[in-house]
Amino acid sequence: MIEKKTSIIYDLHSHTSASDGLLTPMQLVHRAVTMGVHILAITDHDTTSGLMAAKKTIQEQQLPIQLIDGVEISTLWRKYEIHIVGLGIDINHPVIKAFLDKQSERRYERAQKISAALEEIKIPNVWKGVQDLAGKGLVTRAHFARYLLNLGKGSNIKQIFKKYLVEGKPGYVLPEWGSIKEAIEIIKKAEGYAVLAHPARYGFSNRLLKVLLAYFADQGGDAMEVAQCQQATHERTLLAQYANEYHLLASQGSDFHHPCSWIELGRHLWLPAGSEPIWDHWNITVSQPSKMI
Repeated sequence: MIEKKTSIIYDLHSHTSASDGLLTPMQLVHRAVTMGVHILAITDHDTTSGLMAAKKTIQEQQLPIQLIDGVEISTLWRKYEIHIVGLGIDINHPVIKAFLDKQSERRYERAQKISAALEEIKIPNVWKGVQDLAGKGLVTRAHFARYLLNLGKGSNIKQIFKKYLVEGKPGYVLPEWGSIKEAIEIIKKAEGYAVLAHPARYGFSNRLLKVLLAYFADQGGDAMEVAQCQQATHERTLLAQYANEYHLLASQGSDFHHPCSWIELGRHLWLPAGSEPIWDHWNITVSQPSKMI
């Protein structure tokens, strides 16, 4: 495969402790600099609360990195949970603020139900345990998985999810997110770009994935993630083909949550030749230095 070369390393999907990441916004931007990332998007789940701390760190310490305001919005499509990344959003726009407030309420209500369901099967102190792990961030299923792992209910996070937190298991609660259409509309009203997150990770057949991509494009979606840091070569090639087929721009991101051996900020992030990078078509203001990309 021929790489679409760029001297700039873009990582357009990452998480902090404001949602289900383990690093604080300050720690995340420092790690991104260490890993050679030039342009970073922080895209926490249904919240932008980590962005100001990240910006402050970059500006006060004059870090050599540019930050893009982002968010990862949870949606439902045919009963599947699909994530839409918003890049370059105006985080102060009243529409996005109201929408994310609603998403926070949905997350809180779901977390309460998950806690109750787990306590019914004699898991102790669930709500306090996940709150302690989340700190000031939103409680997510990842926090439940970490709490259960700490209790010795499994040997790894993946096993915990399969045993307790997926459909048909005792801790699963059907989410009540909005639609893909609504998420795209909200992102665009906030002057951002709507990107379909990690399309190969939903476990869809190629046929169903193409149905999703067609629907996303028809609703006005701008781009899809083509490249991730842990990815088979044929998968990246196929996603690049699909992006072109459905007239979607190509994005890339590590989906970094915490330091580990297989997912790292900026690692192996490149697009196949023939892709149309989202950054070649956007007009996004970045935090440091203050200029247009």
